[in-house]
Amino acid sequence: MNQSQNIPALPTIPRTLVLVGLMGAGKTCIGRELANRLGLPFVDADTEIETAAGCSIEDIFNMYGEVEFRAGERRVIARLMNDPVHILATGGGAFLDTKTRELVREKGISIWLRASLDLLVNRVSRRTNRPLLKDGNQREILERLMEERYPTYEQADIVVDSGREPPEITADRVVGELQNYAAPKGVEAQDS
Repeated sequence: MNQSQNIPALPTIPRTLVLVGLMGAGKTCIGRELANRLGLPFVDADTEIETAAGCSIEDIFNMYGEVEFRAGERRVIARLMNDPVHILATGGGAFLDTKTRELVREKGISIWLRASLDLLVNRVSRRTNRPLLKDGNQREILERLMEERYPTYEQADIVVDSGREPPEITADRVVGELQNYAAPKGVEAQDS
């Protein structure tokens, strides 16, 4: 039985949904599933960065370093946030940038896909093109990144756990949280 059939219709999505979280959390996979389900375009910020730079993220890191990569990432995400409503998967460090986080808060709805260390290690071990994991023990690096980044990710509008289940199940959770987020209690009422 497909559980996604049990989810009621989602209200109109008023702003771009921005997926944040560590590499391996499922931002691209879940993002594509959400885009299909919600009838919205899917955009991967890393792909857009590579297109803008004319080379891979790994090459950008190697040629220009992380600081320059982050500056380009900030510019690309700022451009994408001005596009019509879509699903945007961001790189693991994008939400750490104060200006990017403020822009997402203003123009989007941020969704942190939170994952366990074991799951992240398992998923990232399948790919060898992750610059931050090149030099050292992947588990130790991810554990350090979790300690550094999770407090910032916690600032996301919505938090959804990403696990070993099929992407459809995690997408169901996101849809449920979006329904709660859009419920009549309203953001405006919290601000007054």
